[in-house]
Amino acid sequence: MGVNSNRVEDLPCHHDHHYQTTTVRNSSDIIDLEAMPPLEIHRVCLPPKQSTLQKLKHRLGEIFFPKNPLHRFKNQSWLRKLLLGLQFLFPIFQWAPEYNAQLLKSDVISGLTIASLAIPQGISYAKLANLPPIVGLYSSFVPPLIYSLLGSSRHLAVGPVSIASLVMGSMLTEVVSSTEEPILYLKLAFTATCFAGLFQASLGFLRLGFIIDFLSKATLVGFMAGAAVIVSLQQLKGLLGIVHFTTKMQFIPVMASVFSHRGEWSWQTIVMGVSFLLFLFTTRHISKRNPRLFWVAAAAPLTSVVVSTLIVFFLHSKDPQISIIGHLPKGVNPPSSNMLYFSGPYLVLAIKTGIITGILSLTEGVAVGRTFASLKNYQVDGNKEMMAIGLMNICGSCSSCYVTTGSFSRSAVNYNAGAKTVVSNIIMAAAVLVTLLFLMPLFYYTPNVILATIIITAVSGLIDYQAAYDLWKVDKLDCMACLCSFFGVLLISVPIGLAIAVGVSVFKILLHVTRPNTVAMGNIPGTQIYQNLNRYKEASRIPSFLILAIEAPFYFANSTYLQERILRWVREEEERIKANNEGVLKCVILDMTAVTAIDTSGIDTLSELRKMLEKRLLQLVLANPVGSVMEKLQQSKTLESFGSNGVYLTVGEAVADISSLWKAQA
Repeated sequence: MGVNSNRVEDLPCHHDHHYQTTTVRNSSDIIDLEAMPPLEIHRVCLPPKQSTLQKLKHRLGEIFFPKNPLHRFKNQSWLRKLLLGLQFLFPIFQWAPEYNAQLLKSDVISGLTIASLAIPQGISYAKLANLPPIVGLYSSFVPPLIYSLLGSSRHLAVGPVSIASLVMGSMLTEVVSSTEEPILYLKLAFTATCFAGLFQASLGFLRLGFIIDFLSKATLVGFMAGAAVIVSLQQLKGLLGIVHFTTKMQFIPVMASVFSHRGEWSWQTIVMGVSFLLFLFTTRHISKRNPRLFWVAAAAPLTSVVVSTLIVFFLHSKDPQISIIGHLPKGVNPPSSNMLYFSGPYLVLAIKTGIITGILSLTEGVAVGRTFASLKNYQVDGNKEMMAIGLMNICGSCSSCYVTTGSFSRSAVNYNAGAKTVVSNIIMAAAVLVTLLFLMPLFYYTPNVILATIIITAVSGLIDYQAAYDLWKVDKLDCMACLCSFFGVLLISVPIGLAIAVGVSVFKILLHVTRPNTVAMGNIPGTQIYQNLNRYKEASRIPSFLILAIEAPFYFANSTYLQERILRWVREEEERIKANNEGVLKCVILDMTAVTAIDTSGIDTLSELRKMLEKRLLQLVLANPVGSVMEKLQQSKTLESFGSNGVYLTVGEAVADISSLWKAQA
């Protein structure tokens, strides 16, 4: 039987036309390779040679430009490139030339529909952030206009959201009181919004959007559920009519404040609150059961505001115990660039609040945009969305707005209402503008309790019981991350709960990297397929061979563990062979298919492992190493130590070729 003397070579690569016909016997099964087609032994090729600069260019392109956004500019005239550049920077140039009256009709309907939801939610979420209610309306006017120029999602409805409002309110209130120092608090809110925008736009510009991926789904499920519970408990102040209430955002202080101020409970407020809460939940249930009736839930908050305002207007002179919003100033957003706080003792607080709220709002906005894009089969560029949301918040901070992003509830209404383009955001902004200019006096008698019911109804949708149950069924570690996030937010604080959640997610990543999976493999009879022995009961061990698969990159972080784990596999296999009175173990094959990368520590570990096995009269063989691994093994001269029969293209070829060599030597 002829054996190739050197099966590792540079491109171009040719085949060795050597064929193996071997019979391998197992104590329980017989694997007859003679009954199968002749097996061709292939050369293991090195990747094409590239300079360091070429490798760096390719790697950076894969990291920062996985979608290759510049491919459309190839082989185009300069005029066409200019147009493509405008479309790339301002997506409005993509759809504007084809816009027509039919699209406008759909966008007007959806824009007015989400405006009916955005106006009461804007006022409510501003109070959640401990800001004047008018700031919520300001934030529903300018940011949607900016996004309509820069955003690439057709269905994203922009405005204040509950989670960002909660986080901003809780973080700023820990240091500065919104009632004792309202001007300073407002300055810090606008400054935090500016830093949130700068951070978001920087992530998009530098193509660093993968950073937000550290907020995994499990983390967000727990965080949002915990935040929703805290937000709902905080609304007991308005729902019960309590005047003196804690500003803390933890479960125990909030509940203690509720029961220690029982004397302030107002039965009139409670009756009104519970009644409208039932109304809002009923309308939401109707819309869920019949999606065509989406407008029922969308119009319910504004309807509640109108009806409750009328009730209080007629009863306030007789029963003034229900607290009201009071005066709201008319007019468009006043400039606030002079209120940005860039020096002083609270600058660090503004930066920290901005970054955390920026990450959360960015995660929600990009996720919502991608969700609805997938339903309509179009793509949303995550990095462009980050720049759009970031610039939107920077402009907002200079026009009396606080952190805004794409809201899931408003976007769902926008989608169901038949929105076709981002013009629906412009229509919504126009409706908010009319409200700011002419309708503000009508909100004077709006009761605070109705804002509390709107917030409770909105955030209750953030508690996803089914997702938590699915996490428990599928991945217990993910479920633990979810629970840590939930209880961290509920019992400690919102920022610390978020930090715990991220920490658990990072720990999970480190656990997978430092403790990768290794499995013993066997042959499925009648094939050249080798699979996990525990997973496939029909798979059979190959006498004298131990075949192991490494299912992770070979890095400094896991090289010592992998060495120890492989040696343990060898020891256990030798003990099994001795217990069953089988033949001796002669060869250890490492299936490197899943080893996507290797560093110098991994290379050194492989060399040490080969030497240790040689001392025990065992041969170490590598099967199917990927191109980058092969290249590093060759450059480090490690391939030479493995010899002519140390690297194979597949496990099947390794078993067949080495078995034939043993047979020839015998």
